[in-house]
Amino acid sequence: MTTSADPALAFPFSGGRPCLDFVATLGKRHATPVERIPDPAALARWITGAGLAAEDGPVPVAVRDVTEARALREAVHGVLRAAMAGRDPDPADVALVNEVAARPDLAPQLGPSRWTSRHPARAALATVARDAVLLVGGPLLERVKECGNPDCSLLFLDDSQARRRRWCSMERCGNLAKVAGYRSRTRGTATSSAAT
Repeated sequence: MTTSADPALAFPFSGGRPCLDFVATLGKRHATPVERIPDPAALARWITGAGLAAEDGPVPVAVRDVTEARALREAVHGVLRAAMAGRDPDPADVALVNEVAARPDLAPQLGPSRWTSRHPARAALATVARDAVLLVGGPLLERVKECGNPDCSLLFLDDSQARRRRWCSMERCGNLAKVAGYRSRTRGTATSSAAT
């Protein structure tokens, strides 16, 4: 597993739900996984980027929050994958997601700060866990898909009108597929022209 604390390695927020975006903090699951939350600063950046920061300014995150976040992420991933496949999830994954979801989550606020909490990082994780519970137990689960790019393992909520979305995002994988298709067609045309 490769780890990167490089701020240029942006978090993909294309899942359409906080829990799907959170699962994406481990990238390239099909190949050599890329850990996008290697340290407290990265988790704080994800919480802020996801719009789950409880206050203005840096989100206080402890090392134990990172350990808990990674465990929750893998449990959410396991529960989602099992539900998508129509299988029973691992009871340990269910127990962890339920335990974190039962904790105090972010309280919505009017005004410049959208959320408040005594323990912002833990509350953000509770909010993510609750989102996973609602998604897995609700009617939107059937719209969760895996990106059609074989090199991508991101899950997303297909909110397209025709329900035929194939890519985690057009900017990420959709454009790569279009370019590859164009190059393949161009090579095929050049090869057939050379043969005649």
